[in-house]
Order: sequence, then C-alpha cells, then structure tokens
Amino acid sequence: MNAKVDDLMTTHVVTTQPHVSISHARTMMANNKIGALPVVDSEGKPVGIVSASDLLADLKPASPIKTVMTEKVFTVSPYDDASVAARVMKNHKIHRVLVTHEQKVVGVLSAFDLLDLVRDHRFVMKNAPTKSKRKPARQ
Repeated sequence: MNAKVDDLMTTHVVTTQPHVSISHARTMMANNKIGALPVVDSEGKPVGIVSASDLLADLKPASPIKTVMTEKVFTVSPYDDASVAARVMKNHKIHRVLVTHEQKVVGVLSAFDLLDLVRDHRFVMKNAPTKSKRKPARQ
C-alpha cells in the first residue's frame, strides 16, 4: 500500500479566518457536515485549526474563533506517503493534518481517511513459525 496523501485527502476544504465568530464557525461546520475548520490568514496560509470538540464548551457566540483555535497546526505535503501523515497523527495524538502546497491549504487528511487504506484488505492470520529441525550449532 504505497498511497500518497493526495490519493486520500479531502480536497473540498472549508476554511475560516481568526476573526470569524464562534457562532459563525459552528454554523459553517454544521452546514458542511465537517468536524474541523482550518483557520487561515488572508493569504490562505494555516494559522490554526478548530474542531467540533473545541466548540463544545459554553462559549460566547460572538467571540472570535482565534480564542479557541489550536495554533499548533501539523501539515503534510500532498506528495508525502500516507505513512508520513499517519506517523504525524500518531506522534502528536491528533485526528487530522492539513495538506499544504506552497504554504497554502489544499486539503485535509483525517484518521478516517487513512482507514480507507485498510478497509478492503482482509486480515488473514499467518501460521505460527514451526520449530526448527536443525541441530543447534556446537560451540
């Protein structure tokens, strides 16, 4: 399975900007049926990410999204192997990475997207190794 990030990522990316209200971000996520919004600057470069769980608390709806977004964003290239993205997610205990090209967001890859790699592959248990019939070497 040598899939590239480009093969698995979501390319229809809905983004927001830091000044957008929490209420508006919630509406965007609900209308688009998504679990996270990349937060980008005016040039489209990622500056944060906000997930549905970030918005669960009792927050003031008019507050800007920058007050709850996670500023540490992990990115991968669309040309990276999917294993690179999986390693980043596992090492940092995150559920999605942003896919960037020339520092601009071009996609999102989630842990669920990575599951597509194994979804149609059936696990088959291999037989346990048999005991060697060779005599041990003399010392």
